[in-house]
Amino acid sequence: MISQQRVLIRLVELADTLVAEFDVIDFMHTLVETSVELLGVDAAGLMLSDRRGHLEVVASSTHQARLLELFELQHEEGPCLDCYREGRTVANLDPVQAEERWPAFAAAVREARFASVHAVPLRLRDEVIGAMNLFLADRSTLTPDELSLAQALADVATIGLLQERAVREQQILAEQLQGALTSRTRIEQAKGVLAERHQLTPEAAFVVMRTHARRNGRPLLAIVTEVIDGTFDQSLRPDD
Repeated sequence: MISQQRVLIRLVELADTLVAEFDVIDFMHTLVETSVELLGVDAAGLMLSDRRGHLEVVASSTHQARLLELFELQHEEGPCLDCYREGRTVANLDPVQAEERWPAFAAAVREARFASVHAVPLRLRDEVIGAMNLFLADRSTLTPDELSLAQALADVATIGLLQERAVREQQILAEQLQGALTSRTRIEQAKGVLAERHQLTPEAAFVVMRTHARRNGRPLLAIVTEVIDGTFDQSLRPDD
């Protein structure tokens, strides 16, 4: 029986990976290792969805578990796939039901010497980002308390992964905004250079650069750079 103190320590350790210098790979392996330790299962594996909604195996506590998860994906059947699609726990199925539901996967599970496989979703409200497989060698069911703890671990992982994604997207957005601001400054500089060089209005100078970029299939910023460094064709006029 796992003590509450031990569970809390592991949850805190898992949550502690959400701080600066977040290592996604280490985080996911910590999750499966912690699940094996706290739940008393024989193996655990994690699948996450990519941006197209396709599941990928990202962490496994054993080589056998990884092979079974790859088998699930290749044959498109198994508890982890159903768990992800339905957004709910798939666990404690009768062996006969499991055989009927996933015939190829059930045979692979037996060959790998596991008695049962269960899955809990990585879900936050309506967003499901993956699922975690739990493998048992000597029993077919998980207790309600074990399933509750498994879901708690999955919930911590979901929050951590979504937070990491949000931070990364914010950084990308910030970089894009900064890039846009820098580009705008350079465009204004180039407009001034070209306008002075050819006695044009800033608006007409911009038309010259934009038209030239489009006609030649080149990025506008490449033309802007050439105007600023003096390599742009100085004979170009607004009607070119």
